[in-house]
Amino acid sequence: MIRKIFIGLFTMVTLSVVAQNNNNVVDEVIWIVGDEAILKSDVEAVRLEDMGRGQRWDKDPYCVIPEQLAVQKLFLHQAEIDSIDVPDADVFQKVDLNLNAALLDYGSREKLEEYAKMSYSQIREKMYQNVKNGMIMEAVQQKLVAGIKVTPSQVRRYFKDLPEDSIPFIPTKVECQIITREPFIPQEEIDRVKEELRGYTDRVNDGSAQFSTLALLYSEDKGSAQRGGELGFSGRSSFVPEFAKVAFSLTDPKAVSKVVETEFGFHIIQLIEKRGDLVNCRHILRKPKVSTEALQKCISDLDSIRKGVQEGYDTFEACVSKFSYDKDTRNNYGLLFDNKTSQSKYEMKDLPTEVARAVAGMKVNEISAPFIMVNSKGREVVAIVKLKSRTNGHRATMSEDYQEMQDVVLSKMSEEALEKWIREKQKTTYIHIKDGWQNCEFEYPGWIK
Repeated sequence: MIRKIFIGLFTMVTLSVVAQNNNNVVDEVIWIVGDEAILKSDVEAVRLEDMGRGQRWDKDPYCVIPEQLAVQKLFLHQAEIDSIDVPDADVFQKVDLNLNAALLDYGSREKLEEYAKMSYSQIREKMYQNVKNGMIMEAVQQKLVAGIKVTPSQVRRYFKDLPEDSIPFIPTKVECQIITREPFIPQEEIDRVKEELRGYTDRVNDGSAQFSTLALLYSEDKGSAQRGGELGFSGRSSFVPEFAKVAFSLTDPKAVSKVVETEFGFHIIQLIEKRGDLVNCRHILRKPKVSTEALQKCISDLDSIRKGVQEGYDTFEACVSKFSYDKDTRNNYGLLFDNKTSQSKYEMKDLPTEVARAVAGMKVNEISAPFIMVNSKGREVVAIVKLKSRTNGHRATMSEDYQEMQDVVLSKMSEEALEKWIREKQKTTYIHIKDGWQNCEFEYPGWIK
């Protein structure tokens, strides 16, 4: 299936850079697709990377991998014809995500550099082109299937004769409404955090400490702390406005910004590099501490609100607009919204952990007791939730799950369209496979003419 092939390709082109310098293959050109060569070292790098991830092949990897790389070349060639490109900001964002994952795997930047036998900046540069190619391939595929539409009659026909165990199983889904309260933080605690950050700035300025070391030790943004506070190249829209305004105004890489307040807490920022509309900077995040007394006050307030609704003095929806601090849900009657699916119905595994735990045993329209949770901004809040609806797990039906069933058919039709496109593209593309690499059972036999 082309979708599965593409997913594998996208993974290997983003990560195999780490393996490419760890083989001693005597290199040679083994395939030519159009005017692009596939090297034996390319295949070996992917094979080693796949082995490192526990990949197993049903067929000879020295047949499977070159074919996957050849499919990649076909898509990239089509991108040149159609002048398809992707924004650098999107590429850098993906590169940074992949590098972060690699750092987690290897434990540190130094260990990653040692394994790859190249500097961090060289790894980043190599990964940039690999990631860009993957994103361009995805854009080509999306363009090729953009015109495919699925009608209800096609969905019915597809599922009509399928055995029951082949019909998608829809997991239990719930809709939840939430009211949150943020504990009061006294000015003295805010002043303490700001003074702490100013102390870090003084240490950087007098040369007694490096910003990256302080970030590693003290920043409460755990994701960037292990990278010395580095955030990677990002566009202005990647940051909240208060942070972006300061980050993009910095010009001196040695300077440290004044303390910046955002919805995540308080920051100091140091510029690393600007590149066009992108900036790479470090930051240290510190959050004011919430007292036990402040948390208990919120719990008591929400418990009173809950009892008022239960006793009929008010509705949950009205209380959302009156009392909830959550700006993302306050204007939507407290309804949680899943950005991944663009729907308000969540699988239990996709809910915030504390919310899922609260609603697990609840009945529809029941309201939970107050509980403490960490919100999407990483701040401690107190919440109550109402279970608005629950749809138990079941086999998909046209009446209840048309969207999911339509997606299955659309995916199938897209796969078929892309497979047909590859076979047609093979006919019009120059392809040469070196002797010794042809004796394969290819998924697309048109490579050998």
